[in-house]
Amino acid sequence: MRLFIAIRFDENMLRALKNTEQRLKDKGLKGRYQSEENLHLTLAFIGEYADPEEVLEVMEEVPGEAFSLRLEGYGNFRDVVWAGFSKCDELHRYVKRLRHALSEAGIPFDQKSFFPHVTLVRKAELSDGHVLPGIMVPMTTMKAEHISLMRSDRGKNGMHYTEIGTVHTATSVT
Repeated sequence: MRLFIAIRFDENMLRALKNTEQRLKDKGLKGRYQSEENLHLTLAFIGEYADPEEVLEVMEEVPGEAFSLRLEGYGNFRDVVWAGFSKCDELHRYVKRLRHALSEAGIPFDQKSFFPHVTLVRKAELSDGHVLPGIMVPMTTMKAEHISLMRSDRGKNGMHYTEIGTVHTATSVT
């Protein structure tokens, strides 16, 4: 199974992200836009791993508190357009603890530095110099109170993500 750990978004955040995608479309940006059900913030990409229950057990052991995520800005990595988030120390500390716990349990994951973003468009047809159309991303905020273990499956229309399990954070903090 191809697995990753992510934060799924509430309705308000999803609406803001879909609104941002629509603004990009309205400005003429062509590409493969993400479906609403596939929008998420990846905390750790595990890849092929046979035991999702083991991953869920590790996730449950990681101490955490709810924290606020605020959508802010957008950019691109080559032909991938993403929306970003404001700096959130609580998020970065949580990801560090999560990745450490995965490592201690011998569960492999992608070691790239954590850069909080959500992919909006893949295979974007960007103009010369990768200039994105000028739009404003709504500065929407949500409380992240749980994380999800997700499975990734390739379908005829691209990737499809399915939630396998959810782990709630310990307490709610602003």
